[in-house]
Amino acid sequence: MAGHSQFKNIMHRKGRQDAMRSKLFSKLAREITVAAKTGMSDPAMNPRLRLAIQNAKAESMPKDNIQRAINKAAGGEGDNYEEVRYEGYGPGGVAVIVEVLTDNRNRSASNVRAAFAKAGGSLGETGSVSFMWDRAGQIYYPASAGDAEKVMEAAIEAGADDVESDEEGHTILCAFESIGDVSKALEDALGEAESVKTIWKPQNSVPVDEERAQSLMKLVATLEDDDDVQNVYANFEVDEATLEKLSAA
Repeated sequence: MAGHSQFKNIMHRKGRQDAMRSKLFSKLAREITVAAKTGMSDPAMNPRLRLAIQNAKAESMPKDNIQRAINKAAGGEGDNYEEVRYEGYGPGGVAVIVEVLTDNRNRSASNVRAAFAKAGGSLGETGSVSFMWDRAGQIYYPASAGDAEKVMEAAIEAGADDVESDEEGHTILCAFESIGDVSKALEDALGEAESVKTIWKPQNSVPVDEERAQSLMKLVATLEDDDDVQNVYANFEVDEATLEKLSAA
């Protein structure tokens, strides 16, 4: 996940998040609609919907957009989306997992395969790289939630597995099965989190140089630009010096 999160930081610094806001809202709305269709339309009774709404709010998605996505599911409107996971290798043998919500599996497979091929990577079979990752829960709080010691104590009490704190905020990791209980306990102690989601956490990261990092970042950007793609995970790691160069570019 290291490469993915570092890439996100660079994109923030370059201001690309604002340019992609409309696309982001569309993906968040799709997740809300699917979550509401697969469970109840009441977030209090549907953990997946509750998380989807929470993450939409974290991205400042308007309440009207959120409610419209829920209503679409309740009214039986919208396309029937299928959840698909693609796995493969990018430049330098870096493992990549792509999560998709699609109404056309053939279109999505073709687009994802083309992105891998253009980057000099290759798409593999389901399970070809996911065995090197762990499914986990990730809960994020901004720095304003408290100092590292306060957040660490709250995380331990909540039953979390690990906390990574920096000047921007706190990333709390927990077992996939415990995300609901841990996030609720943390909310009682620290207030509402900025985001709560399930992720793929790599068991090991692959260090890459500047050239490979650029190629991998282009691959991730191409994949994330696809309307069907919800999440992209890559197990590459960039050292601080290279990260600074990429950030300044």
